[in-house]
Amino acid sequence: MPRISYLDFSAEDPERAVNFYNKVFGWQINKWEGPMEYWEIKTGEANELGIDGGLSKRDRIGQWITPFINVTSADQYTSKIEAGGGRIIQPKTAIPGIGYTLLFKDTESNTIGLFEENKNAK
Repeated sequence: MPRISYLDFSAEDPERAVNFYNKVFGWQINKWEGPMEYWEIKTGEANELGIDGGLSKRDRIGQWITPFINVTSADQYTSKIEAGGGRIIQPKTAIPGIGYTLLFKDTESNTIGLFEENKNAK
């Protein structure tokens, strides 16, 4: 059964948000060395209950926190989402060397992401 594995935060001022979450919660936040402006958030140790996340610059109004669900095949879930009444709002997109993501709206207009790990993604 696919599980929520990641939370993606958005911020008007990413540096301000990084400082806030680090100061308030002690999260370890590091700028990602990938092709986009992104920060990786480590909220605790692997043996502790909880999930990690990331942070990006907010590029549209109404963008908040997006949960990501780990799946083995984003393509397989695209048809399930649409058959269940959901709507794909960002098609499968490669994150080079990491995997693939896609975003969808559920039947209640919540934005949710899928993540498919694939080190060969280009």
